[in-house]
Amino acid sequence: MGWFDCLLWAKGRQFIKRKDSDAGEAGRALEELRSSLHNELRTSEGAKRQQQRFCGPVESMSFNFVVSVGIILTNKLVMGKVGFNFPIFLTLIHYSIAWMLLAFFKSVSLLPVSPPSKITPSSSLFSLGAIMAFASGLANTSLKYNSVGFYQMAKIAVTPTIVLAEFVLFRKTISFKKVLALSVVSAGVAVATVIDLEFNVFGACIATAWIIPSAINKILWSNLQQEANWTALALMWKTTPITIFFLVALMPWLDPPGVLLFKWDLNNSTAVLISALLGFLLQWSGALALGATSATSHVVLGQFKTCVILVGGYLLLDSDPGFVSLCGAVAALGGMSVYTSLNLKETNIGSSSKHLTTQNPQPKQKKTSEDVSEDSTATNTTNVV
Repeated sequence: MGWFDCLLWAKGRQFIKRKDSDAGEAGRALEELRSSLHNELRTSEGAKRQQQRFCGPVESMSFNFVVSVGIILTNKLVMGKVGFNFPIFLTLIHYSIAWMLLAFFKSVSLLPVSPPSKITPSSSLFSLGAIMAFASGLANTSLKYNSVGFYQMAKIAVTPTIVLAEFVLFRKTISFKKVLALSVVSAGVAVATVIDLEFNVFGACIATAWIIPSAINKILWSNLQQEANWTALALMWKTTPITIFFLVALMPWLDPPGVLLFKWDLNNSTAVLISALLGFLLQWSGALALGATSATSHVVLGQFKTCVILVGGYLLLDSDPGFVSLCGAVAALGGMSVYTSLNLKETNIGSSSKHLTTQNPQPKQKKTSEDVSEDSTATNTTNVV
């Protein structure tokens, strides 16, 4: 009996050692993964690679689409049922919560490192932060003082403004087929959504003033990420304090008085806090989408969201927007499909050409006797000098 117990004890010890060894290998693998990810975030190029790996065009635009729908419903609750009629202050709360979350990410070493300062001048970051304040603040103010139809007309005007601004700033052109597709999208969205065009002088001035900052904001976000190796979170960390400063300056001019008299009970505060958290996710997802695609594609995504909400309400919620509006939404969705297919075709052509260049590098030309003699003459001349 004692011999049998000793055998069982030996087998048990071997089993425990094997389990401990497996657990140790799993722990080492997890630690290596964590350290490699940490090292990747220590350089701007590595952080950019991680962002491109996990947040491609489809993932980032889907993320932005879902968050956009959520914040629309939440902001309707905050400005409607809750009665928080201070759009600039609401935007200020959004960016303040975003900055606190980014500070937390930095404290736990989860914030990607920024590129060297010599790559991106401070004036570019300052300009982006200021433009973000005007684009976000004026958008909420325009939604408050304008009818839905006039607000949608202003959003549609952003698309040609982006195309014109990219041509002026970067000499970037788009194909004629894309122009036709974007024209169909804009016309379809106008027919689908522009039902009432109530005119208000102050609201019209706000909407007009919002168009250019909104277009430049999207262009700068896309260009800095694609050309200067910025990640979305790193760029948000650098520009958010500047945005908060300009929002504080805009509050006395655009917000009505009485923000301190608002009833900050538990329900109202919770609704505003949820809106702020979704605002952070909206800013992050929008930056990811702009970094993965382009400013024009991001605008088309916003118009796609509008048409999907309209058609989805008709199919699922028995809403009746009217036959003309439905035809406009379907035409806009068709134009978006054509625009997306053209983008994918260009992307595939570009990636295939890069692949062929990598596979078939240009062969080095052999030097002729004349080239050799020229090289030796140049070397001798250099030595004499």
